[in-house]
This record gives sequence, structure tokens and C-alpha cells, in this order.
Amino acid sequence: MSNRMKRLAAPRAWKIPRKTHKWAPHPSPGPHPVESSIPLIVAIRDMLHLADNAREAKRVIAARKVMVDGRVITDHRFPLGFMDVLEIREIDAHYRVLLDPRGNIRVVEIPPENAGWKLVRIENKTAVRGGRIQLNLHDGRNILLEENAYRTGDVLKIAVPSQEIQEHYPLAPGSLAMITGGSHAGKIARIEEYVITRSPKPNVVRFEGGFETIKQNVFVVGVNKPEVVLPEVSIV
Repeated sequence: MSNRMKRLAAPRAWKIPRKTHKWAPHPSPGPHPVESSIPLIVAIRDMLHLADNAREAKRVIAARKVMVDGRVITDHRFPLGFMDVLEIREIDAHYRVLLDPRGNIRVVEIPPENAGWKLVRIENKTAVRGGRIQLNLHDGRNILLEENAYRTGDVLKIAVPSQEIQEHYPLAPGSLAMITGGSHAGKIARIEEYVITRSPKPNVVRFEGGFETIKQNVFVVGVNKPEVVLPEVSIV
């Protein structure tokens, strides 16, 4: 796999200039797919403007001054994805990867007290040896539990990097969710109904406000109030 791509062919969710240069870095294989992630160097150079060029950005990353989800990252093409926490230790800055109302990936500054946790969605579950349950999460990580206490589609608030579960937000009527795909991407709305279809078609989630989307596009962010809110996001 090439370590670069043409900027014109880069995913539309990347908020980068398309015609100033020919090439853009290709994300390394990692916890998020290419179409829903950005390389770390793009976040540092093009979105946060903490470096003037790729050489400066690579030096910052290689100097072990950048952390993602509480771990030092030295790969400048590491893929940053939805809900990841980015920390720049040299300037004591903290950011979270979110979506804007147009579905573009944004790196938003957050208070230091919010940098110690992130939200993760349960993609599927697996029974492993010893009768334990393995939760497979949207960012590639796994959590082992003694009891089967959560459902697929639910969201957990976990500490990073320890992965200790702090809160649980169910995919159920009354919960607030951010839409991560489709024509309503970037909106936060309250779930009205979760419809399980007995067919190959995906399950559907209906929201207050009279719209619906498939389950894969729904990421619960709270119950009474959203845990994360981007200033430009509209709550309906």
C-alpha cells in the first residue's frame, strides 16, 4: 500500500485544501478505516496549524510530544478517528476528533479534565474462553467482561488509556445520539424508536423531529445531556 494519495482523491471528510499540493499522506493501517479517519500529520499541520510543513510536523511527532488516547504515538500517518483524544504535551493542549454538520472530520479543543476519557460504541460481542464476554469497540479496542451487561450499539464512557468503564449510554428511546453519516451527519437528536428488522436490511433508528437513519450511523452521546457537543452542531 502506498504511503500517500492524491489530494483530489482524499476522503471528502478531510478538511484540507485540494489544489495547493498534489499529494497527501495515506493513513497507516490502524483502528479506523481510511474514509473515516485522518493521518496524525494532517491534524497537526493542516487542521491545528501547529507546524508549517510536513518536516516540522514529523519532528514534533518523532519527539514523542503527541499522545492519542493516553499513548505516545510516533507514526506520523497514524489514523485519528471519531472520538479519539489528541494531546500535545509541549503546549498542554487537548483535542477530540468529532464531526461538523457537513460530516467533515474536525479536531476540537477540549478542557484538560475531559482528556482522560472517550466514548466508544460496541460494534459486536464475542464469547471467549472462561465464559467471559469480549466487547469489540468502534476504535479497534477490546474489553473483557465477566458478565454480559451491554448490548451491541450501546456506548461506553471509558478512561484512557486504562479502559475502565465509567458510564453506559444505551441505544434506546430517550437517549441523545450524534448522527455520523447520511444527510443528517453532525446533528445531535433524541432517539424516539429503535426498530429491529427481521431481514437482511439494517436496523433503523427513528428520532424526534421526524427523520430516521440506519443503526450504523447512530452514536449515542448521552441521556439527559450530550457528553460532547461541537459548537457548530445543531441539536434537534
